[in-house]
Amino acid sequence: MLEHGGNLREAAQGFARPLADWVDLSTGINPRFYPVPALTANAWHRLPQQMPQLCDAAQEFYGAPSMLAVAGSQAAIQALPRLRLQQTGVARVIVSAPSYAEHAYQWRSQGHQLTELIYPDLSAAVTAGAVDVLVLCNPNNPTGATIPAATLLSWATQLALRGGWLIVDEAFCDSAPDLSVAAASGQKGLIVLRSVGKFFGLAGLRLGFVGAEPVLLEQLENMLGPWSVSGPAQEIAYAALTDSAWQRDTRGYLQEQAERMRQLLLEHGFTSQGTDLFLWCSDASLQGQTEDLFLHLAQRGIWVRLFLQAARGLRFGLPANQAEWLRLSLALQAWSTKTRETT
Repeated sequence: MLEHGGNLREAAQGFARPLADWVDLSTGINPRFYPVPALTANAWHRLPQQMPQLCDAAQEFYGAPSMLAVAGSQAAIQALPRLRLQQTGVARVIVSAPSYAEHAYQWRSQGHQLTELIYPDLSAAVTAGAVDVLVLCNPNNPTGATIPAATLLSWATQLALRGGWLIVDEAFCDSAPDLSVAAASGQKGLIVLRSVGKFFGLAGLRLGFVGAEPVLLEQLENMLGPWSVSGPAQEIAYAALTDSAWQRDTRGYLQEQAERMRQLLLEHGFTSQGTDLFLWCSDASLQGQTEDLFLHLAQRGIWVRLFLQAARGLRFGLPANQAEWLRLSLALQAWSTKTRETT
Protein backbone atom coordinates (compact mmCIF):
# COMPACT_ATOMS: atom_id res chain seq x y z
CA MET A 1 0.00 0.00 0.00
CA LEU A 2 1.33 3.41 -0.95
CA GLU A 3 1.36 6.29 1.49
CA HIS A 4 -1.35 8.91 1.02
CA GLY A 5 -2.50 12.07 2.72
CA GLY A 6 -5.12 11.88 5.44
CA ASN A 7 -3.12 9.29 7.42
CA LEU A 8 -3.82 11.11 10.66
CA ARG A 9 -3.77 8.02 12.89
CA GLU A 10 -0.19 7.43 11.83
CA ALA A 11 0.65 11.02 12.73
CA ALA A 12 -1.05 10.73 16.12
CA GLN A 13 0.87 7.56 16.93
CA GLY A 14 4.22 8.78 15.62
CA PHE A 15 4.13 12.11 17.50
CA ALA A 16 2.22 10.92 20.59
CA ARG A 17 -0.48 13.55 20.15
CA PRO A 18 -4.21 12.72 20.54
CA LEU A 19 -6.06 12.31 17.24
CA ALA A 20 -8.45 15.14 18.08
CA ASP A 21 -5.57 17.60 18.59
CA TRP A 22 -4.44 17.79 14.97
CA VAL A 23 -4.99 20.18 12.11
CA ASP A 24 -5.05 17.93 9.05
CA LEU A 25 -3.77 19.79 5.98
CA SER A 26 -2.36 16.66 4.36
CA THR A 27 -5.06 16.23 1.69
CA GLY A 28 -6.50 18.33 -1.11
CA ILE A 29 -10.06 17.72 0.04
CA ASN A 30 -12.44 20.65 0.43
CA PRO A 31 -12.76 21.27 4.20
CA ARG A 32 -16.27 22.70 3.71
CA PHE A 33 -17.93 19.52 2.50
CA TYR A 34 -21.28 19.21 0.79
CA PRO A 35 -24.11 18.83 3.35
CA VAL A 36 -25.38 15.29 2.91
CA PRO A 37 -29.15 15.19 2.34
CA ALA A 38 -31.58 12.71 3.88
CA LEU A 39 -31.65 9.40 2.02
CA THR A 40 -34.68 7.56 0.71
CA ALA A 41 -36.11 5.01 3.13
CA ASN A 42 -34.81 1.98 1.23
CA ALA A 43 -31.40 3.37 0.23
CA TRP A 44 -29.58 0.74 2.32
CA HIS A 45 -31.96 -2.06 1.47
CA ARG A 46 -31.88 -2.38 -2.32
CA LEU A 47 -29.02 -3.66 -4.47
CA PRO A 48 -27.45 -0.52 -5.95
CA GLN A 49 -28.28 -0.51 -9.63
CA GLN A 50 -26.88 2.59 -11.29
CA MET A 51 -29.23 5.56 -11.31
CA PRO A 52 -29.59 6.75 -14.93
CA GLN A 53 -30.06 10.31 -13.72
CA LEU A 54 -26.74 10.18 -11.86
CA CYS A 55 -24.67 9.82 -15.03
CA ASP A 56 -26.88 12.41 -16.73
CA ALA A 57 -26.07 14.82 -13.90
CA ALA A 58 -22.36 14.00 -14.10
CA GLN A 59 -22.32 14.54 -17.86
CA GLU A 60 -23.96 17.92 -17.36
CA PHE A 61 -21.64 18.96 -14.52
CA TYR A 62 -18.41 17.79 -16.18
CA GLY A 63 -19.47 18.58 -19.75
CA ALA A 64 -18.79 15.04 -20.97
CA PRO A 65 -20.82 13.12 -23.58
CA SER A 66 -20.74 9.78 -21.74
CA MET A 67 -19.71 8.83 -18.21
CA LEU A 68 -19.52 5.78 -15.99
CA ALA A 69 -19.86 6.03 -12.21
CA VAL A 70 -17.15 4.14 -10.34
CA ALA A 71 -16.26 3.58 -6.69
CA GLY A 72 -13.86 6.51 -6.63
CA SER A 73 -11.48 7.28 -9.48
CA GLN A 74 -9.10 4.90 -7.69
CA ALA A 75 -11.25 2.01 -8.95
CA ALA A 76 -10.60 3.08 -12.54
CA ILE A 77 -6.91 3.74 -11.84
CA GLN A 78 -6.60 0.11 -10.75
CA ALA A 79 -8.79 -1.37 -13.50
CA LEU A 80 -7.45 0.40 -16.59
CA PRO A 81 -4.00 -1.27 -16.52
CA ARG A 82 -5.74 -4.67 -16.34
CA LEU A 83 -8.11 -3.76 -19.16
CA ARG A 84 -5.24 -2.64 -21.39
CA LEU A 85 -3.34 -5.84 -20.63
CA GLN A 86 -6.35 -7.91 -21.70
CA GLN A 87 -6.76 -5.97 -24.92
CA THR A 88 -3.22 -5.51 -26.21
CA GLY A 89 -0.83 -7.19 -23.81
CA VAL A 90 2.09 -5.36 -22.24
CA ALA A 91 2.10 -1.67 -23.21
CA ARG A 92 4.72 1.05 -23.20
CA VAL A 93 3.36 3.39 -20.54
CA ILE A 94 4.55 6.85 -19.60
CA VAL A 95 3.32 8.45 -16.38
CA SER A 96 4.15 12.10 -15.82
CA ALA A 97 6.39 12.73 -12.83
CA PRO A 98 5.96 13.87 -10.19
CA SER A 99 2.36 12.72 -9.98
CA TYR A 100 -0.23 10.90 -7.91
CA ALA A 101 1.77 7.80 -7.06
CA GLU A 102 -1.03 5.28 -7.62
CA HIS A 103 -0.86 5.75 -11.40
CA ALA A 104 2.71 4.51 -11.82
CA TYR A 105 2.24 1.88 -9.12
CA GLN A 106 -0.83 0.30 -10.74
CA TRP A 107 0.61 0.19 -14.27
CA ARG A 108 3.88 -1.24 -12.99
CA SER A 109 2.09 -3.87 -10.88
CA GLN A 110 0.40 -5.25 -14.03
CA GLY A 111 3.76 -5.74 -15.75
CA HIS A 112 3.60 -2.88 -18.25
CA GLN A 113 6.81 -1.21 -19.44
CA LEU A 114 6.71 1.91 -17.32
CA THR A 115 8.65 5.13 -17.73
CA GLU A 116 8.19 8.26 -15.64
CA LEU A 117 8.89 11.54 -17.43
CA ILE A 118 8.82 15.17 -16.37
CA TYR A 119 6.25 17.41 -18.09
CA PRO A 120 8.67 19.08 -20.57
CA ASP A 121 9.64 15.67 -22.02
CA LEU A 122 6.12 14.35 -22.64
CA SER A 123 5.50 16.00 -26.01
CA ALA A 124 8.66 14.60 -27.60
CA ALA A 125 7.79 11.09 -26.38
CA VAL A 126 4.33 11.29 -27.96
CA THR A 127 5.65 12.68 -31.24
CA ALA A 128 8.36 10.01 -31.43
CA GLY A 129 5.81 7.23 -31.02
CA ALA A 130 7.59 5.97 -27.91
CA VAL A 131 4.44 5.44 -25.87
CA ASP A 132 1.19 3.45 -26.07
CA VAL A 133 -0.45 4.87 -22.94
CA LEU A 134 0.25 8.30 -21.47
CA VAL A 135 -1.08 9.07 -17.99
CA LEU A 136 -1.03 12.45 -16.30
CA CYS A 137 -2.87 14.63 -13.77
CA ASN A 138 -4.15 18.03 -14.84
CA PRO A 139 -3.83 20.07 -12.65
CA ASN A 140 -0.98 17.99 -11.34
CA ASN A 141 -0.97 16.47 -7.89
CA PRO A 142 1.11 17.50 -5.92
CA THR A 143 2.69 20.44 -7.78
CA GLY A 144 -0.36 22.10 -9.34
CA ALA A 145 1.36 22.31 -12.75
CA THR A 146 -1.00 22.38 -15.73
CA ILE A 147 -1.06 21.52 -19.44
CA PRO A 148 -3.37 23.42 -21.83
CA ALA A 149 -6.38 21.48 -23.08
CA ALA A 150 -5.35 22.05 -26.71
CA THR A 151 -2.01 20.30 -26.09
CA LEU A 152 -3.73 17.34 -24.46
CA LEU A 153 -6.19 16.97 -27.33
CA SER A 154 -3.31 17.00 -29.82
CA TRP A 155 -1.57 14.23 -27.87
CA ALA A 156 -4.81 12.25 -27.64
CA THR A 157 -5.23 12.37 -31.43
CA GLN A 158 -1.66 11.24 -32.06
CA LEU A 159 -1.99 8.36 -29.60
CA ALA A 160 -5.38 7.25 -30.92
CA LEU A 161 -4.02 6.95 -34.48
CA ARG A 162 -1.81 4.10 -33.28
CA GLY A 163 -4.32 2.56 -30.88
CA GLY A 164 -3.01 4.33 -27.81
CA TRP A 165 -4.65 5.96 -24.82
CA LEU A 166 -4.31 9.32 -23.15
CA ILE A 167 -5.55 9.12 -19.55
CA VAL A 168 -6.11 12.50 -17.91
CA ASP A 169 -6.82 12.52 -14.17
CA GLU A 170 -8.83 15.69 -13.59
CA ALA A 171 -9.46 15.14 -9.87
CA PHE A 172 -8.61 18.80 -9.14
CA CYS A 173 -10.17 20.34 -12.25
CA ASP A 174 -13.53 21.38 -10.79
CA SER A 175 -12.25 24.86 -9.98
CA ALA A 176 -10.30 25.14 -13.27
CA PRO A 177 -12.83 24.05 -15.94
CA ASP A 178 -10.88 25.64 -18.82
CA LEU A 179 -8.24 22.94 -18.38
CA SER A 180 -10.69 20.08 -18.78
CA VAL A 181 -10.82 17.85 -21.85
CA ALA A 182 -13.91 16.01 -20.60
CA ALA A 183 -16.01 17.45 -23.43
CA ALA A 184 -13.85 15.53 -25.93
CA SER A 185 -13.79 12.26 -23.98
CA GLY A 186 -16.14 10.58 -26.44
CA GLN A 187 -13.32 10.38 -28.96
CA LYS A 188 -11.34 7.20 -29.31
CA GLY A 189 -8.35 6.82 -27.02
CA LEU A 190 -9.12 9.67 -24.60
CA ILE A 191 -10.03 8.70 -21.03
CA VAL A 192 -10.86 11.31 -18.39
CA LEU A 193 -11.12 10.61 -14.65
CA ARG A 194 -13.13 12.85 -12.33
CA SER A 195 -13.54 12.74 -8.57
CA VAL A 196 -16.48 13.71 -6.38
CA GLY A 197 -14.32 13.52 -3.27
CA LYS A 198 -12.15 16.60 -3.76
CA PHE A 199 -14.28 19.63 -4.70
CA PHE A 200 -17.39 18.35 -2.91
CA GLY A 201 -15.37 17.26 0.14
CA LEU A 202 -16.93 13.78 0.07
CA ALA A 203 -13.88 11.51 -0.11
CA GLY A 204 -15.58 8.93 2.12
CA LEU A 205 -18.32 8.53 -0.48
CA ARG A 206 -15.90 6.65 -2.76
CA LEU A 207 -17.46 7.88 -5.98
CA GLY A 208 -15.93 9.13 -9.20
CA PHE A 209 -16.59 9.11 -12.92
CA VAL A 210 -14.85 8.00 -16.08
CA GLY A 211 -15.44 9.77 -19.38
CA ALA A 212 -14.53 7.81 -22.52
CA GLU A 213 -16.01 6.38 -25.69
CA PRO A 214 -19.06 4.15 -24.95
CA VAL A 215 -17.34 0.92 -26.01
CA LEU A 216 -14.53 1.43 -23.52
CA LEU A 217 -16.94 2.42 -20.75
CA GLU A 218 -18.88 -0.79 -21.31
CA GLN A 219 -15.68 -2.84 -21.14
CA LEU A 220 -14.65 -1.08 -17.93
CA GLU A 221 -18.10 -1.56 -16.39
CA ASN A 222 -17.96 -5.30 -17.15
CA MET A 223 -14.55 -5.54 -15.51
CA LEU A 224 -15.69 -3.73 -12.36
CA GLY A 225 -18.75 -5.95 -12.02
CA PRO A 226 -22.25 -5.29 -10.71
CA TRP A 227 -23.17 -3.04 -7.76
CA SER A 228 -19.78 -1.33 -7.71
CA VAL A 229 -21.18 1.99 -6.37
CA SER A 230 -23.45 1.97 -3.31
CA GLY A 231 -26.99 3.27 -3.53
CA PRO A 232 -26.54 5.90 -0.79
CA ALA A 233 -23.39 7.18 -2.52
CA GLN A 234 -25.33 7.60 -5.75
CA GLU A 235 -28.14 9.52 -4.07
CA ILE A 236 -25.74 11.89 -2.30
CA ALA A 237 -23.65 12.45 -5.43
CA TYR A 238 -26.73 13.21 -7.49
CA ALA A 239 -27.78 15.88 -5.01
CA ALA A 240 -24.30 17.42 -5.02
CA LEU A 241 -23.91 17.40 -8.80
CA THR A 242 -27.23 19.16 -9.33
CA ASP A 243 -26.87 21.79 -6.59
CA SER A 244 -25.62 24.67 -8.72
CA ALA A 245 -26.04 27.27 -5.94
CA TRP A 246 -23.76 25.35 -3.58
CA GLN A 247 -21.24 24.80 -6.37
CA ARG A 248 -21.15 28.50 -7.21
CA ASP A 249 -20.73 29.58 -3.59
CA THR A 250 -18.08 26.95 -2.97
CA ARG A 251 -15.96 27.99 -5.95
CA GLY A 252 -15.86 31.52 -4.57
CA TYR A 253 -15.06 30.27 -1.06
CA LEU A 254 -12.21 28.05 -2.27
CA GLN A 255 -10.67 30.84 -4.35
CA GLU A 256 -10.63 33.11 -1.28
CA GLN A 257 -9.17 30.42 0.97
CA ALA A 258 -6.47 29.44 -1.51
CA GLU A 259 -5.42 33.08 -1.87
CA ARG A 260 -5.36 33.41 1.91
CA MET A 261 -3.03 30.40 2.11
CA ARG A 262 -0.83 31.77 -0.66
CA GLN A 263 -0.44 35.09 1.16
CA LEU A 264 0.21 33.42 4.53
CA LEU A 265 2.99 31.30 3.05
CA LEU A 266 4.43 34.32 1.26
CA GLU A 267 4.55 36.29 4.54
CA HIS A 268 7.08 33.74 5.73
CA GLY A 269 9.12 33.74 2.53
CA PHE A 270 7.57 30.68 0.83
CA THR A 271 6.41 31.05 -2.76
CA SER A 272 3.78 28.52 -3.80
CA GLN A 273 1.71 27.24 -6.67
CA GLY A 274 -1.21 24.87 -6.84
CA THR A 275 -4.98 24.76 -7.10
CA ASP A 276 -7.87 26.18 -5.13
CA LEU A 277 -7.71 23.05 -2.94
CA PHE A 278 -4.00 22.88 -2.12
CA LEU A 279 -0.77 24.87 -2.36
CA TRP A 280 2.63 23.39 -3.15
CA CYS A 281 5.96 24.69 -1.82
CA SER A 282 9.02 23.20 -3.48
CA ASP A 283 12.20 22.42 -1.61
CA ALA A 284 13.80 25.44 -3.28
CA SER A 285 10.99 27.67 -2.02
CA LEU A 286 11.57 26.26 1.47
CA GLN A 287 15.30 27.05 1.26
CA GLY A 288 16.16 23.36 1.40
CA GLN A 289 14.50 22.94 4.79
CA THR A 290 11.53 20.81 3.71
CA GLU A 291 11.98 18.07 6.30
CA ASP A 292 12.79 20.48 9.13
CA LEU A 293 9.64 22.53 8.48
CA PHE A 294 7.54 19.39 8.21
CA LEU A 295 8.83 18.23 11.59
CA HIS A 296 8.35 21.69 13.12
CA LEU A 297 4.69 21.73 12.05
CA ALA A 298 4.05 18.13 13.10
CA GLN A 299 5.41 18.80 16.57
CA ARG A 300 2.73 21.48 16.85
CA GLY A 301 -0.05 19.20 15.67
CA ILE A 302 -0.21 20.40 12.07
CA TRP A 303 -0.06 17.60 9.51
CA VAL A 304 0.97 18.58 6.00
CA ARG A 305 2.01 16.29 3.16
CA LEU A 306 5.74 15.62 2.86
CA PHE A 307 7.18 14.62 -0.53
CA LEU A 308 10.77 13.41 -0.81
CA GLN A 309 10.90 11.44 -4.06
CA ALA A 310 10.16 12.75 -7.59
CA ALA A 311 8.93 15.99 -6.06
CA ARG A 312 10.61 17.37 -2.96
CA GLY A 313 8.53 19.79 -0.95
CA LEU A 314 5.40 20.26 1.14
CA ARG A 315 1.75 20.36 0.09
CA PHE A 316 -0.65 22.42 2.20
CA GLY A 317 -4.38 21.73 2.18
CA LEU A 318 -6.86 24.31 3.44
CA PRO A 319 -7.70 24.83 7.13
CA ALA A 320 -11.34 24.17 8.00
CA ASN A 321 -11.99 27.11 10.34
CA GLN A 322 -10.52 30.18 12.03
CA ALA A 323 -9.02 28.16 14.89
CA GLU A 324 -7.06 26.05 12.41
CA TRP A 325 -5.90 29.12 10.49
CA LEU A 326 -4.65 30.61 13.75
CA ARG A 327 -2.71 27.48 14.72
CA LEU A 328 -1.05 27.37 11.30
CA SER A 329 -0.21 31.07 11.43
CA LEU A 330 1.33 30.79 14.90
CA ALA A 331 3.34 27.72 13.90
CA LEU A 332 4.74 29.48 10.83
CA GLN A 333 5.53 32.55 12.91
CA ALA A 334 7.43 30.39 15.37
CA TRP A 335 9.37 28.89 12.45
CA SER A 336 10.26 32.33 11.11
CA THR A 337 11.39 33.48 14.55
CA LYS A 338 13.51 30.36 15.05
CA THR A 339 15.06 30.73 11.59
CA ARG A 340 16.00 34.36 12.21
CA GLU A 341 17.60 33.48 15.55
CA THR A 342 19.80 30.80 13.99
CA THR A 343 21.04 32.90 11.07
